[in-house]
Amino acid sequence: MPYNMRSSSSCVSVLLIVSLMLLSLSADAYKNHTVGESTGWFDIQEKPSANYQKWADSKTFSLGDFLIFNTDSNHSVVQTYDFKTYKECNYNNGEDNSTTEWSAANPSATSPVPVSVSVPLVKEGLNYFFSGNYDGEQCKFGQHFMINVTHGQGLPSPDKDDETAPGPGQASQSGDDDEVAPDTIVPANFDHPKDIESDDDDSLVKGSKSSSSITKYNLLCLVLLGFLASFF
Repeated sequence: MPYNMRSSSSCVSVLLIVSLMLLSLSADAYKNHTVGESTGWFDIQEKPSANYQKWADSKTFSLGDFLIFNTDSNHSVVQTYDFKTYKECNYNNGEDNSTTEWSAANPSATSPVPVSVSVPLVKEGLNYFFSGNYDGEQCKFGQHFMINVTHGQGLPSPDKDDETAPGPGQASQSGDDDEVAPDTIVPANFDHPKDIESDDDDSLVKGSKSSSSITKYNLLCLVLLGFLASFF
């Protein structure tokens, strides 16, 4: 086989290998999930078409992902690992630190204002979400859903000089031991999604991943240049 043909074949092989590596890394990237997408986070009295469990069932969730709740000041965002709390739609029944109210509502407000709430997924297993306003009435009118969070690529690594902090709701779920979600340590800098778009475009989380992504694409460009140079 002529030298030029062998060189071209080698370049093509390298290009394919690098492309497959980039695809596999992208598949595990963190994501933002906009809850209800264009519907937002409301009960069915305001948004009759809302079906959050159906929306959740169509997605996959992993550690390090964010849920983005677009709602208003008349609706709250409650996350719990306790099924009893979720079933009763009662934030006040949350045991220990198993329940977090990420956004408290103001039902007395005459003119609700828009609110966007970012909730990080920091514990594997079942995570439950609902609005606890009006004695659980909004929750009972469809404003609730549950998801299963997988390990994925795990939580982002903390910065070298950064401290770590416990994530919200470190307590175990109620029920059998095999339903207990494992404890996790959350980097202190992992408190809000930075420069991330919604999952409507299946976008990748930037921030700590941006520099490594640039490096990967620069490498791909170098491989392409090497491939083209082999013909001259």
